[in-house]
Amino acid sequence: MPPNLTGYYRFVSQENMDNYLRALDINVVLRKLVCLLKPDKEIIHTGDHMVIRTITSLRDYVMDFDLGVQFEEDLGPVDGRKCQRMTAEDEVCVQVFQKVK
Repeated sequence: MPPNLTGYYRFVSQENMDNYLRALDINVVLRKLVCLLKPDKEIIHTGDHMVIRTITSLRDYVMDFDLGVQFEEDLGPVDGRKCQRMTAEDEVCVQVFQKVK
Protein backbone atom coordinates (compact mmCIF):
# COMPACT_ATOMS: atom_id res chain seq x y z
CA MET A 1 0.00 0.00 0.00
CA PRO A 2 1.48 3.40 -0.98
CA PRO A 3 2.15 5.96 1.75
CA ASN A 4 -0.42 8.62 2.57
CA LEU A 5 1.02 11.93 1.38
CA THR A 6 -1.35 14.18 3.34
CA GLY A 7 0.53 17.14 4.78
CA TYR A 8 2.03 20.57 4.25
CA TYR A 9 5.17 20.88 2.13
CA ARG A 10 7.65 23.76 1.79
CA PHE A 11 9.45 24.56 -1.46
CA VAL A 12 13.12 23.53 -1.48
CA SER A 13 14.33 23.88 -5.07
CA GLN A 14 13.50 23.54 -8.75
CA GLU A 15 15.41 22.75 -11.91
CA ASN A 16 14.68 23.64 -15.54
CA MET A 17 11.45 25.56 -14.89
CA ASP A 18 12.19 28.32 -17.44
CA ASN A 19 12.94 25.85 -20.26
CA TYR A 20 9.84 23.82 -19.38
CA LEU A 21 7.62 26.90 -19.47
CA ARG A 22 9.24 28.04 -22.73
CA ALA A 23 8.40 24.65 -24.29
CA LEU A 24 4.79 25.23 -23.18
CA ASP A 25 4.93 28.57 -25.03
CA ILE A 26 4.38 30.64 -21.88
CA ASN A 27 5.23 34.31 -22.46
CA VAL A 28 8.51 35.61 -21.06
CA VAL A 29 6.96 37.84 -18.38
CA LEU A 30 4.86 35.03 -16.92
CA ARG A 31 7.84 32.62 -17.13
CA LYS A 32 10.06 34.96 -15.15
CA LEU A 33 7.33 35.49 -12.55
CA VAL A 34 6.72 31.76 -12.12
CA CYS A 35 10.46 31.10 -11.77
CA LEU A 36 10.63 33.59 -8.89
CA LEU A 37 7.78 32.00 -6.94
CA LYS A 38 8.55 29.57 -4.14
CA PRO A 39 5.20 27.85 -3.64
CA ASP A 40 4.14 25.70 -0.72
CA LYS A 41 1.91 22.67 -1.26
CA GLU A 42 -0.89 21.32 0.89
CA ILE A 43 -1.88 17.75 0.02
CA ILE A 44 -5.00 15.88 1.07
CA HIS A 45 -4.60 12.20 0.15
CA THR A 46 -7.59 9.95 0.76
CA GLY A 47 -7.34 6.47 -0.76
CA ASP A 48 -6.92 6.95 -4.52
CA HIS A 49 -8.03 10.58 -4.44
CA MET A 50 -5.71 13.59 -4.09
CA VAL A 51 -6.20 17.30 -3.74
CA ILE A 52 -3.04 19.36 -4.14
CA ARG A 53 -3.28 23.03 -3.24
CA THR A 54 -0.39 25.17 -4.47
CA ILE A 55 0.03 28.26 -2.32
CA THR A 56 1.89 31.32 -3.60
CA SER A 57 2.06 34.98 -2.68
CA LEU A 58 0.04 35.80 -5.82
CA ARG A 59 -2.63 33.12 -6.08
CA ASP A 60 -3.57 29.68 -4.80
CA TYR A 61 -4.19 26.88 -7.28
CA VAL A 62 -5.98 23.54 -6.69
CA MET A 63 -5.61 20.22 -8.53
CA ASP A 64 -8.22 17.57 -7.67
CA PHE A 65 -7.76 14.09 -9.21
CA ASP A 66 -7.81 10.32 -8.78
CA LEU A 67 -4.52 8.41 -8.88
CA GLY A 68 -3.99 6.32 -12.00
CA VAL A 69 -6.68 8.16 -13.96
CA GLN A 70 -5.68 10.63 -16.66
CA PHE A 71 -7.33 13.99 -16.06
CA GLU A 72 -7.46 17.37 -17.70
CA GLU A 73 -5.77 20.10 -15.69
CA ASP A 74 -7.41 23.48 -16.09
CA LEU A 75 -4.73 26.18 -16.28
CA GLY A 76 -7.36 28.88 -16.69
CA PRO A 77 -6.03 30.91 -13.75
CA VAL A 78 -2.54 30.85 -15.29
CA ASP A 79 -2.96 31.22 -19.04
CA GLY A 80 -6.36 29.83 -20.02
CA ARG A 81 -5.22 26.45 -21.32
CA LYS A 82 -6.01 22.87 -20.37
CA CYS A 83 -3.37 20.12 -20.39
CA GLN A 84 -2.89 16.43 -19.61
CA ARG A 85 0.89 15.84 -19.60
CA MET A 86 3.71 16.63 -17.18
CA THR A 87 6.37 17.06 -19.92
CA ALA A 88 6.65 19.55 -22.76
CA GLU A 89 8.64 18.53 -25.83
CA ASP A 90 11.86 17.15 -24.27
CA GLU A 91 11.80 19.49 -21.28
CA VAL A 92 11.10 18.27 -17.75
CA CYS A 93 10.95 20.46 -14.67
CA VAL A 94 11.75 19.00 -11.26
CA GLN A 95 10.51 20.69 -8.09
CA VAL A 96 11.57 19.52 -4.63
CA PHE A 97 9.45 20.03 -1.51
CA GLN A 98 10.03 19.04 2.12
CA LYS A 99 7.15 17.89 4.32
CA VAL A 100 6.92 20.17 7.37
CA LYS A 101 3.68 18.98 8.98
